[in-house]
Amino acid sequence: MGNRKSYSKEFKEQAVDLVRKAGKSINEVARELDIATSTLCGWLKSKDEHKEFAFPGKGKLHEDDEIRRLKKENANLKLENEILKKATAIFAKSQK
Repeated sequence: MGNRKSYSKEFKEQAVDLVRKAGKSINEVARELDIATSTLCGWLKSKDEHKEFAFPGKGKLHEDDEIRRLKKENANLKLENEILKKATAIFAKSQK
């Protein structure tokens, strides 16, 4: 079997930043860092999908990160629910 390299979260973040913020091409960054282009593309996709929760290590979100994400989502849903309740009350009054 081949050797599988492991990269730190910081390394992955810096590689993504070189593409996004420094304006370098994916091929250029992959060549400079001696990583596969497909690997860097995967990191970019992960960053797009998971934002600050990308690259938690060992392929899964850390439990604390997942709890933080769920709390944020819960707060947003509560806010949306309150807005809908108020809108329903206003709509009901206007129908009378």
